[in-house]
Amino acid sequence: MVTVIDLWLPILIAAIVVFFASSIMWMLLPHHHKDIQFLEDKESGYVEAIKSLDIKPGLYMYPGCDHKDSKSKEVMDRWNAGPWGVLTVFPGKPNFGMNLVKTFLAFLVITIFVAYITGVGVGPGADYLHVFRVAGAAAVLGHCMGGLCGAFFMGKPTRFIITDFIDGVVYALLTAGIIASMWPAAQSALDGMLLPGGP
Repeated sequence: MVTVIDLWLPILIAAIVVFFASSIMWMLLPHHHKDIQFLEDKESGYVEAIKSLDIKPGLYMYPGCDHKDSKSKEVMDRWNAGPWGVLTVFPGKPNFGMNLVKTFLAFLVITIFVAYITGVGVGPGADYLHVFRVAGAAAVLGHCMGGLCGAFFMGKPTRFIITDFIDGVVYALLTAGIIASMWPAAQSALDGMLLPGGP
């Protein structure tokens, strides 16, 4: 069995590489440019309207339709009339630096789990392709599937879901490639067993 401790260096390298790859995906490549649209406030005045509501930070869906009132004709008329959407209110001005730190930590945690799953299923000295396949499958689960159901319910556009999924596949391939290329050799594991204190 290969442990996470054995893989600390490929874990760190993979997390860093994926972090920079995500920055390139979002800031340099064009495929995300149409994913997020910006509302113009000149005519609608939506910013002042939201301010006037004094909404606490959180995630809101509209129109409101509590389950206990779902049979009410008034509520159902409002629900059927629309518009429908999701509004996220931040607790303050977005902190870009902190969001980058959180993003890196998320990539690091995903990579740790990928390494753990691969280490349980693949022994030392396995060939590159075998390690790549196991690590790649685990990495696709981590980078692509975790937020998929939430994206459906929160109304993310299909285009956003697809481009985000494509990014996740790229991150998974990078992660799997790095872990597979730095996979411990069988001889190093044997040497560890033969050290004093070993079995």
